[in-house]
Amino acid sequence: MAKTTPAGVRDASTAGEAAPMSHRQIMEALSGLLLGMFVAILSSTIVSNALPEIIHDLHGSQSSYTWVVTASLLAMTASTPLWGKLSDLFSKKLLVQLSLVIYVAGSVVAGLSQNTGMLIACRVVQGIGVGGLSALAQIVMAAMISPRERGRYSGYLGATFAVATVGGPLLGGVITDTDWLGWRWCFYVGVPFAIIALVVLQKTLKLPVVKRDVKVDWLGAFFITASVTLLLIWVTRAGKGKDYDWVSWQSGVMVAGSVLLAALFVLAESKAAEPIIPLRLFRNKTIALSALASLFVGVAMFAGTVFFSQYFQLARGESPTMSGVLTIPMIAGLFVSSTVSGQVITKTGRWKAWLLSGGVLLTAGLGLLGGMRYDTPYWHLAVFMALTGLGIGMMMQNLVLAAQNQVEPKDLGAASSVVTFFRSLGGAVGVSVLGAVLATRVPDYVRDGLMKLGPKAVAAMGHGGTSGGGIPDLKALPAPVRDVIESAYGHGIGDVFLYAAPCALIAFLVTLFIKEVALKSTAAAAPATATTETPVRSTARR
Repeated sequence: MAKTTPAGVRDASTAGEAAPMSHRQIMEALSGLLLGMFVAILSSTIVSNALPEIIHDLHGSQSSYTWVVTASLLAMTASTPLWGKLSDLFSKKLLVQLSLVIYVAGSVVAGLSQNTGMLIACRVVQGIGVGGLSALAQIVMAAMISPRERGRYSGYLGATFAVATVGGPLLGGVITDTDWLGWRWCFYVGVPFAIIALVVLQKTLKLPVVKRDVKVDWLGAFFITASVTLLLIWVTRAGKGKDYDWVSWQSGVMVAGSVLLAALFVLAESKAAEPIIPLRLFRNKTIALSALASLFVGVAMFAGTVFFSQYFQLARGESPTMSGVLTIPMIAGLFVSSTVSGQVITKTGRWKAWLLSGGVLLTAGLGLLGGMRYDTPYWHLAVFMALTGLGIGMMMQNLVLAAQNQVEPKDLGAASSVVTFFRSLGGAVGVSVLGAVLATRVPDYVRDGLMKLGPKAVAAMGHGGTSGGGIPDLKALPAPVRDVIESAYGHGIGDVFLYAAPCALIAFLVTLFIKEVALKSTAAAAPATATTETPVRSTARR
């Protein structure tokens, strides 16, 4: 073990001779981080099956539904590279704790929301916290564990993600279906666990603190946030007949504005002393391709987690609780593939085959889901969801691993957050675009169905909570009209997955060009001049 001064400063002469950490030591160090990730993902997914009821109670529309999801993804997207850069400048442990506190604060206030506008604002705060936890989880592991061993622990991170993803909707469904609790408790339930995570983090997470001049690229953060926000506003408001058409002067102004802001972001990054996304990283082919593939994986990944709750509740009439139960095949696939791929990568050092296999499975799963309707046999859906989950699990963490293996320690945070940033960006844009598709297709399918039923069916629609594009209350509708609504949502959400499938195919094609480089056997530990909170070991031992 490396010698330390009483103040905890590593001796430069022995910094490179640190003893490797055992598996138990690594798991103890990561326990608080994994718990923090679990709380954040749980609190995010717990809302998914409650959203139809939340939007109905707050008198929101399909556009509001989409923005409740998109707002969190947008904030996560914009803040991820900033968190990554801050991790290269400040204590990673402190930043993990800060991101968790921010997320909890957003959750508590979200539970008090009186309208969809307030809820969307709170989701922005939540997204900032999740952006920190998502980026820092990969960075912290890379700081302690070599790439060769990291696959194993990335698998644990993926498994944590999977358990929280399936546990959240189930818990959220139970809370929503429990009369004396209600959907607001979906935002409160994670607070005690977050407090426990903070305590565990304080006791177990010991990481190096590198002394560097602090220069945060706030200008770059502003331009990228403004560019993505303007793009998403255009996508969600265009082509619905109530704002402006896809081809209109308003669309032209917003698209041109988004492109201009993106160009200003690139200019700011090229001149910034500490850019949040160092442009030089993209000279590395592996990093550039991993980021591009993550962009399209994000579309597929978030499409699966966002729209299934609407499908099972509005197309099949299931309760929020059952909506969570019925999505288990997808989450089980993600759990198995992320865990198994991590273990095998650690043993073999080979990772590209997993990316390619994941691309094939993800494309196949989404393509098959594209043909689903409200009366599709569930066992068909279970198989398709399992394929989708297997594909996501094989690609999500391993794209980050491929990028991390290509950079120097000083760029580890930035490189990790770049890949995570593009995945979040793909999710935000994908959910927004696919939500716009759903908001357009469902009314068309409803109109076609009602025309077959006659004028009385049209009059009945005024009593089902569907006026103004709102989320319908199926229980308030007569049986024939309810069948039309369920069929419309089943067909519309099938279209959503059909549109997402080409994105998965593009991700697969991009991974074909990523060159497999042997995983390094040393961790991205801090340099010898770093001031540390505890002695740092340079690699892992199984």
